[in-house]
Amino acid sequence: MIEKFSLNSFKFFYYVAMYNSVTVAAERLFVTQGAVSKQIKNLEEVLQLELFDRKTKNLSLTNSGLVLFNCCQDVFHKLDLCLLSLQNNTTPQKTSLVLSCEPTFCMKWLMPKLNTFDDLGLDFDIRILTQDGIPDFKADNIDIAIHRKSAAFPKNLYTYKLVDEIMFFTKSPTLNRNNIVISTSRSKLWNDLLNRKETKELVLDYKKYEFEYFYLCIEAALSGNAATVISGFMIENELKNNTLTPIIPPFQDDSSYYLVSHESIEEDPRKIIFKEWLASELSLSSESLKTQMPLN
Repeated sequence: MIEKFSLNSFKFFYYVAMYNSVTVAAERLFVTQGAVSKQIKNLEEVLQLELFDRKTKNLSLTNSGLVLFNCCQDVFHKLDLCLLSLQNNTTPQKTSLVLSCEPTFCMKWLMPKLNTFDDLGLDFDIRILTQDGIPDFKADNIDIAIHRKSAAFPKNLYTYKLVDEIMFFTKSPTLNRNNIVISTSRSKLWNDLLNRKETKELVLDYKKYEFEYFYLCIEAALSGNAATVISGFMIENELKNNTLTPIIPPFQDDSSYYLVSHESIEEDPRKIIFKEWLASELSLSSESLKTQMPLN
């Protein structure tokens, strides 16, 4: 049956489904939008299935399209692994994917998860450099970065949205002071809290202190000296073991986490593999965090 299909058809479908856009898919594949649309139409005709719901303004997958997209992800992932294996048969030295990441997110979320990435047994490893902000990719020889952002990125960068931020107003069960600590690394955080209906009245009841880094805010909260407002991804384990508890239900701000590169993510098999692993792990964490609620 497979001989009926062109691999290009699946590749074009995969890119459209991944970016929810024929335009972006065409740009990434260096072809015209018409060529992409034609391949999708041909694939739907051969399959005798509708893969995209065209009744709505935004392009979205049908149930059949979602099944095929998941299959394509698995197939292309295995193909990337195969290509890496072939390349490394002639390249004995193990390569490293150099990653830039914000310090607290790296320390509290990424590092505890990396053992599951190591278990994949890949022929490359991850080398991490921690820094705030978008790095100078070329000067620091950085391949890829995890970056949280609420505004547009520079046009010369390639980006992939990973997950929306989830914020927690949290404290230790042993909190015995009327203090709150805020990280200055997010300059708009305090004003956002004052403008948000569910947090405005609460934060005004506390005496505010400021620390530069989020991990200092976490330590202050764990010690019972202050409440804090922080990314749920940075306190996932603390929430699970109840050393920190939510004061109100988790809420979203206007920011999201992205994978950022100065070269196309889709042209480097290592980046594709890391992207898919990272998106999957963040999705699992996000779903878990959304279930965390105040005890009373």
